[in-house]
Amino acid sequence: MKEEIELTILIPALNEEKTIEIVIKKAQKWLKENNINSEILVSNNNSIDKTKEIALNNHARVIDVKKIGYGNALIEGTKQAKGKYIIMGDADDSYNFLEIKEFIDKLEEGYDLVIGNRYHHMEKGAMKWSHKYIGTPLLTHILNKKYKLQLHDINCGLRAFNREKILNLNFNCEGMEFASEMIVKAKQADLKIKEIPINFYKDKRNKKSHLNTIKDGFKHMKVIMSF
Repeated sequence: MKEEIELTILIPALNEEKTIEIVIKKAQKWLKENNINSEILVSNNNSIDKTKEIALNNHARVIDVKKIGYGNALIEGTKQAKGKYIIMGDADDSYNFLEIKEFIDKLEEGYDLVIGNRYHHMEKGAMKWSHKYIGTPLLTHILNKKYKLQLHDINCGLRAFNREKILNLNFNCEGMEFASEMIVKAKQADLKIKEIPINFYKDKRNKKSHLNTIKDGFKHMKVIMSF
């Protein structure tokens, strides 16, 4: 009989060779300290640098997702994850995997989807001015109003969820708008959603973000308004 894995830490990755080792080592340290039966799963989304090699050398499990897109990487990663619970977080070290205990606590309390709120404490320069004061607040306000929620940060990429319940939602958003789709479909399915404060740090990669501000913003809006 296979031993049940309690937790998968899922990391979507596209050319993250500068930071992937840092992120994996933080996750490994936290998992070891908390003695959780777990795995670290890197969802490699067509990286052309040494991301995959570094992840494997650091004893992470790696899957290759050929269909490009943040949503595609996370959807396939969720399907192939072995854990009962999943914590997803970016590979750029903007989220600290040493600070994830409250996510697990909330899942064990019975919440199905736990979302971080980066506005609790944001390192200077961690988010572009236009995203911090216009894009994310506007999208969050519209989603809250339409779906009767009280969230503060619908774009936060540090989340934890019950794998089986989230898989049942049948996602189809391929890009960054997946973040909105997850919340909307979870709400429509009457899943228990909880937002918790987190610390948000500057991207350590020193390169251009994968986010396309205008294009991705419109995609988020389309998802929010279309259901």
